[in-house]
Amino acid sequence: MEMPNTLSRRGFLGAACCAAAAPIFTPLAFAEMPGDNRFIAIILRGAMDGLDLVQPYGDPALKLARPDLALSSDQGLIDLDGFFGLNPVAAPLMPLWKAGELGFVHAVSTPYRNQRSHFDGQDILEAGGMSLASKDSGWLNRALSLTNTPVQAIDISSGKEIILSGPNRADVWSPQADLAMGGDELGFLARLYQDDPQFAATFKEAIGIDAYTDLLYKQQKRGGGVKDMAKMAASLLNERYRIASFSVTGWDTHVQQKDNFASAVRNLAAAILTLRDELGPDAWRKTAVVAMTEFGRTVRQNANAGTDHGTGGCCIIAGGAVRGGRVYGKWPGLKDQNLLDNRDLNPTGDVRAVAAALLSKQFGLSASSLTGTVFPGLSLDDRPQYI
Repeated sequence: MEMPNTLSRRGFLGAACCAAAAPIFTPLAFAEMPGDNRFIAIILRGAMDGLDLVQPYGDPALKLARPDLALSSDQGLIDLDGFFGLNPVAAPLMPLWKAGELGFVHAVSTPYRNQRSHFDGQDILEAGGMSLASKDSGWLNRALSLTNTPVQAIDISSGKEIILSGPNRADVWSPQADLAMGGDELGFLARLYQDDPQFAATFKEAIGIDAYTDLLYKQQKRGGGVKDMAKMAASLLNERYRIASFSVTGWDTHVQQKDNFASAVRNLAAAILTLRDELGPDAWRKTAVVAMTEFGRTVRQNANAGTDHGTGGCCIIAGGAVRGGRVYGKWPGLKDQNLLDNRDLNPTGDVRAVAAALLSKQFGLSASSLTGTVFPGLSLDDRPQYI
């Protein structure tokens, strides 16, 4: 079947006597890239408390600052290295830790300081620059521009997020659709023209990634939770995509942090483990995952058994392409004189450097392009041990 060079989505589907519509759940972004290496960025929205996830129990000031949140081994804290311990809610991740496929980088942050606004903090995190003045494009979009082969990206949300915004093509997968499509008709057309590459490419673009992923899932029920999102990400990463980005929310724990934090940690653990399981051993071995947040939380707990907006935090790395089994970073200490503004964990590292190192390892990006284009203003030191 000969297809025209350009064809509108409505026109194509109308000619095929079918239309596209499928519900979707949370922001998820993809980029098509050559090669087998994969990179996944998970944005932890709400300011994850790194001091709760990876607790420096060897620092005596922790228990003084957090009488209700600091855990002991008797309370299930899992020792990692004699100084740091993992919150027991994250225990399902321990097999990855033991396999060297999970690690943490502590006391890191973006360059953002002072105001501690979620909106500004997330904008700077996704833009990858030094300030809000440079948020017209995202660091992941700029990284795509450094590849030798043209790259196609898609942002699954109601509107494109900053992390994949920029000069490189990034389609948006919106939950809104103007037409309705039957699954039987989709499947029929996909089977009918599966051996016609030109039709298949036009068909996929016309129906949108939503219906395409319905075909990937076949008759399986697809839900709207974090685990479902990770499963979809893995499915597409096993097809033609090599970069994915999505968010895990629920980290703004001002009140009764224990319960709220536990729920968010379970979601994050489920996302990482689902990615591993659905990607399969071969693809997971070539995958690097980085989970990062806009800023950390205060060292001292507040009067509501929670914590407030802080600065320094913790970054999670996972995948067969990382050197896990360690807590990285220079520890600043939790004594009053060591805190930033007498309240926050003092950052000793730039979280952007973690993402930069993993991008370099996975796709061969040079140090000059990383510090000049992807993360302007970033200073890279020696090669980090986690790659």
